[in-house]
Amino acid sequence: MGDVLSQSEIDNLLAALSSGELDAEEFKDSGEKQVKNYDFHRPSKFSKEHLRTLEIIFEHYARLLSTHLPAYLRKNVQVEVINSEAVVYQEFTNALSNPVLLGIIDFAPLEGNIIIDLAENIGYAIVDRMLGGNGRPLEKSRDFSEIELVIIERIFNVITNLLAEPWENVVKLHPRLVRIETNSQFAQIISPSDMASIITLNIKIGNVEGLMNVCLPYSCLESVIDKLNTKYWYSTMQVMDDTDYQDLIEVAIAKARIPLRVQLGKSTISLNDFIGLQKGDIIKLDKKVEEPLDVFVGNIKKFTALPGSSSESYAVKVSTVIREE
Repeated sequence: MGDVLSQSEIDNLLAALSSGELDAEEFKDSGEKQVKNYDFHRPSKFSKEHLRTLEIIFEHYARLLSTHLPAYLRKNVQVEVINSEAVVYQEFTNALSNPVLLGIIDFAPLEGNIIIDLAENIGYAIVDRMLGGNGRPLEKSRDFSEIELVIIERIFNVITNLLAEPWENVVKLHPRLVRIETNSQFAQIISPSDMASIITLNIKIGNVEGLMNVCLPYSCLESVIDKLNTKYWYSTMQVMDDTDYQDLIEVAIAKARIPLRVQLGKSTISLNDFIGLQKGDIIKLDKKVEEPLDVFVGNIKKFTALPGSSSESYAVKVSTVIREE
């Protein structure tokens, strides 16, 4: 609510109008509509809702990267989404330096490609780690060699394949790495004036930290842009009950490989006798031939068994099952 004028202020205003100090025409409402400036060079094709949904998708993607990359790099990997924005594609390419690591990815069945820009220091750290080093980047920047690019391509294939799962609620993707470019001039996948969304992720491999930018052109996402809203996202999420999770866990456990060993017996000998052991010497055990042997699963005694053979291999026949909590 506007300020209320006092009686003295009203009198002063009327006096100013009567004397001609104020023009009453200035206070009339022209009735003209306010015009909002619109930049046709940067049309707003990605709304805040679209960018927020893309953030949700790539937060899921970041968790997958944090889970899968340590298996290849044998080092702790932390990935998080730090920003999302809509820019003109030319601004994205102008911000790239040379050399650069650009993965051109076919986003089938969507039309066109997307780009994953990986920080140079992260690329060198990956190469060093894959070759048995501590995962340290180079102190001085240089071009990547052919051998280094082959090593990096393996990791790019991993991060490309992981894109399918986070996009399941929007479209069934079949992403494929087309090529890796180290020069930004050869990564013109769309017109420089076209719009694209940039999702920025921070990657930390051990003590090495860098950025990964995912460039998603509007022309690539245009066919599914209506699905990039939180209302559609949550309505199409598949809810799995506890029974489904139990079945998946049982299947995963059933395929797990566990060590199984049979203990023939024990014996204690002096160090001098141990050093003097030769082929053909006999060590007396504390088990008799007819006594059952202990069978261990891991380090837990679970069975007793009798020794024997199967075909041309040694074997044991389970005689009792030890059931203990």
